[in-house]
Amino acid sequence: MERTTVSPEHAGAKSDPVVLQMKGVSKMIKGKAIVNQLSFEIRKGEIVGLLGPNGAGKTTTIRMMTGLIKMTEGDVLVHGHSIRNDFKKAIAHIGAIIENPEFYGHLTGLDNLKQYLRMSDGVAESRIAEVVALVGLQGAMDKKVKAYSLGMRQRLGIAQALLHSPKLLILDEPTNGLDPAGIREMRDYMRNIAEVEGISILISSHMLAEIEQICNRAVVIQNGSLVTVTQLGAEAKSEDEVTLTVRVDKVEAAQAVIQAMDGVELTRTDEMQKELNIRLIDHKVPELVVTLSESKVGVYRITENKQSLEEDFLKWTGGNRIA
Repeated sequence: MERTTVSPEHAGAKSDPVVLQMKGVSKMIKGKAIVNQLSFEIRKGEIVGLLGPNGAGKTTTIRMMTGLIKMTEGDVLVHGHSIRNDFKKAIAHIGAIIENPEFYGHLTGLDNLKQYLRMSDGVAESRIAEVVALVGLQGAMDKKVKAYSLGMRQRLGIAQALLHSPKLLILDEPTNGLDPAGIREMRDYMRNIAEVEGISILISSHMLAEIEQICNRAVVIQNGSLVTVTQLGAEAKSEDEVTLTVRVDKVEAAQAVIQAMDGVELTRTDEMQKELNIRLIDHKVPELVVTLSESKVGVYRITENKQSLEEDFLKWTGGNRIA
């Protein structure tokens, strides 16, 4: 199945305010474009994946977003404020974990958050309880961080990044090193953060299956340039084209029905298995089922032939594997 690909200016829910705008951002090093005229946007409450092969420019892009390195051209706007010209106001709306979160191991989780709170202007201490609940660490705040598992450290890092109520949370490989249970927990907490607080999340990751499950959209880059912005999961619209395998009791009658319908294409017939492969617009599926039934064709099974994000990724990047 072909995924919905959209240009940066048409991606996302138009009713939601824009939180992040990448506007023609480039980074040149020794005359080479590490990031080249990169433009995309993220809207309120969206979870967006940043994907690309090794060396595509993902880390450089994130570092420019957060002001850790200077951009050569373009600008990054966070909640309308320029990273280039109004850094203090822009960065105030970002929470980020670029590398592994670092804490004082001899202190408790609560004391570590209090230490960070002292460096954050205008944040009430009651905010600690809110962020701890968001990441599910209520029962671990009195434990020393050196006794935390990797997943607990990751969640404590996210709690710390959320203390000042940012508009955008940037996470670099948030599930790296976690076991399957920890990955699932992290996925649930990220969804909770986006839904409850309306915080946008940008995730840079090499785990394509995870990106496909958690993200609303994926931004794919290669050699520092934008390849595509694509909708994922439930964000795909009913106007999308789908490919189905339909198993029936009367192959010839089913062929006649399909060939007579507008907007439905028969791509393959397997008479031995009594299966037909068809391509059609998603919203025409109910019409197909009704028409087959009216024509006395028994339908045993309808299977959608989905193409995985990994397959799409390899197609978009010319076979370059992510790393």
